[in-house]
Amino acid sequence: MSNSQLLFSAQLIAILSVLLLAAGYLKTDAKAASARIFSIMALFVVFYLLDGMSGDHIDPQFRLEISGWQLLRQIGINSIPGLFMLYCFSIFQEQQKFPLLLAAAFALQVILDSALLGLLIYSPEIESSATVVFLSTSMDILMLFFVASAIYWTVKGWRADLVDDRRVLRWFIIGTQGALIFAVVFVENFLLQENSSSYAFGQAVIVTAIAVLALGMVLVAMRFEFISLSSVIRKVAELAEETVPENTKPFDIESFNTNFRDGLLYREAGLTISMLAKKLNLPEYRLRAFIHKQLGFRNFNAMLHEYRIEDASGALADKDKPGVPVLTIALSVGYQSITPFNNAFRQIKGVTPSEFRKRSIQAQK
Repeated sequence: MSNSQLLFSAQLIAILSVLLLAAGYLKTDAKAASARIFSIMALFVVFYLLDGMSGDHIDPQFRLEISGWQLLRQIGINSIPGLFMLYCFSIFQEQQKFPLLLAAAFALQVILDSALLGLLIYSPEIESSATVVFLSTSMDILMLFFVASAIYWTVKGWRADLVDDRRVLRWFIIGTQGALIFAVVFVENFLLQENSSSYAFGQAVIVTAIAVLALGMVLVAMRFEFISLSSVIRKVAELAEETVPENTKPFDIESFNTNFRDGLLYREAGLTISMLAKKLNLPEYRLRAFIHKQLGFRNFNAMLHEYRIEDASGALADKDKPGVPVLTIALSVGYQSITPFNNAFRQIKGVTPSEFRKRSIQAQK
């Protein structure tokens, strides 16, 4: 089999695998924002793969003629890093609001890319101008930043994630996917030149890597008895009987609340699940399973927010102490600054701490 045939085969495998993942994702959880984002991203990955098979370096026997819709294809391809950022945020930063600054940066990148691509298509002679080069490089750097942000969010919550499957797949699927997108953007935009002798080889390596990764994701999804990546990542293990060694101290919801809630352990600033496991004299894996299966939390930090905000709500509603600063209350329940406290409070209660205090005190009059 010739190199062109191998490349064409890898191309087909990658396209079919990506489309299968997107279709399965939508079928499983079509209403989820992450499913829709992933599907759009998958479509643009297909654009990228098809675009790679239309270049002059491709054997004419396997070259695709897709000169139409060039602007739309390129805009979609350049949107992949930003969509990947949105995708990772929607999965691993559950119930959080996407940062407005990043949303504005993504919108700016799409708009400027569209303008630049349109100019280059209809006025190719301006490609070498200093302004175009500067703007193009800036957009490339911004795309790298988007992928880096996605990888950061993926890795950041690993320790606090209580779902074992999701913790593993943060590394083996999302992490690998992010690393590949980052490498593709960096290599294509900063290392390879389209007309260079190394461009064809670089394209072949990239396509093969995408094919292997996409097919691997499908196989992993099938291994976990799911067709979509979303279901694999978000899978919640069924509660199973756990073998507990003899002479182990009984541990249930009542004893947990006695130690954690009544003992005010949640007020300790910077508390992690490993620190809590030591304080409760429990193996960390057992504490993870307990919090996830018995208390219903998928993330350790989410549990901390619930206990801390409930405590803070009582202090804010105290009509005898209306002058205690909100920051003082935030620090007293375990937060190290006001911003994460305000964000968590608004997320759980639906209003700001100040508004909650005002309403609570008025209701007591």
